[in-house]
Amino acid sequence: MSRTHRTLKIVATSVALVATIAVVPASATARPDSAARPATGGPDRAALRAALAAVPEAGAPGVLVAVREGRRDWRDAAGQAYLTRPQPMRPQMRHRIGSITKTFVATTVLQLVDEGRLSLDDPIGRWLPDIVPDELGTEVTVRMLLNHTSGIGNYTNAMINSYAAIDQMRVTTYAPADLVAIGLALPPTNAPGARFSYSNTNYLLAGLLIETITGNDAAAEVQRRILRPLKLTDTFFPGTDARIRGPHSGAYFAPFGVRDLSEFNMSWAWTAGEMIATTADLNTFFRALLGGDLLSPATLDEMLTAVPMLPEQPAAGSYGLGIYSLPTPCGEFWGHDGAVIGHLTISLHSRDGARQLSSGINISHYQVGLPDPHPIDIAWNTLLGTAICPADEAGSRSAVTIAPLPSVTRLPGNNDAPVAVP
Repeated sequence: MSRTHRTLKIVATSVALVATIAVVPASATARPDSAARPATGGPDRAALRAALAAVPEAGAPGVLVAVREGRRDWRDAAGQAYLTRPQPMRPQMRHRIGSITKTFVATTVLQLVDEGRLSLDDPIGRWLPDIVPDELGTEVTVRMLLNHTSGIGNYTNAMINSYAAIDQMRVTTYAPADLVAIGLALPPTNAPGARFSYSNTNYLLAGLLIETITGNDAAAEVQRRILRPLKLTDTFFPGTDARIRGPHSGAYFAPFGVRDLSEFNMSWAWTAGEMIATTADLNTFFRALLGGDLLSPATLDEMLTAVPMLPEQPAAGSYGLGIYSLPTPCGEFWGHDGAVIGHLTISLHSRDGARQLSSGINISHYQVGLPDPHPIDIAWNTLLGTAICPADEAGSRSAVTIAPLPSVTRLPGNNDAPVAVP
């Protein structure tokens, strides 16, 4: 569990990557799609533009962001979409969102709860007896899957065990039940319900639960229940299609240098982290969710009933049902983050939806081997703080920190080379 909230570090090979990034000028930024709007009221655009520009200057190829304050939106991007050819990052680009997928999947499960088709306290063996049989099936509940207290091992810790495994994953189609079997074969992290321990296996089981109860594909249920009603036309499960359909950037895994990994078969992540979205769509989704448009008040309260991620460190936040809360100097924010190979994303929102931030960068695993925070993280932290803290609270911005990426696995033979998973 200590690795779950440890700051990621950068391998020495990424030093060359940062140098390579400088070949493409960071000053060639995307044009804001809302530049014509008046600057009075709403987000502090001058401060946001300065903070945004600092992220590629710190070494990230590109960054995109969508900020909402009240009824005013601001979307922009900076830096480069690709390292090998000049193309500016654009705010409307689609991005792999990793574990933010979990919030969509949890919402779908909770809609089934609202419909009376299952209970949060149902043992999962009732619904998936052939997949989680015997004592474990009777002890682990649906709630424990969604808030990561099941104690079931994280399959990606065993799956991503070398750099070579990443290349294999790119071109392999995995069956969810086979991935679940990997997680179930791992030693349990705790007794069911005893404590929080992040595991992607939980959300593959949640996907299988959706399919068992509805008789439909889990991705199709998310599409029918959430994406279509909210008109999230840039958000989807790619399935076994390795491409990111529509406008998008490259995806850079720092140890691999300038190699673009944006084409990736994401079946290995499925309902734990397969989805693609835009930052604008993420803000729309979380606004609808927190505003009560997708769940009943009672079920939304259940979703936001959170367990501490690190009881000894309250500032680490708490995890609800597919969503977490973070205390910040500017109030409590709810959301999720996602890390896949080459793309990082974070989406944070005030409980009333008045302040919203979704942001992504097109590089990952740049921090291994450095004793201090990487300049990219420092710059991205500043952007996040500028976005979620209004101008009259600007003095608190420096204290706002990025949410820890939720799951890290180490590579054998390289003690300082973790691979983030959804």
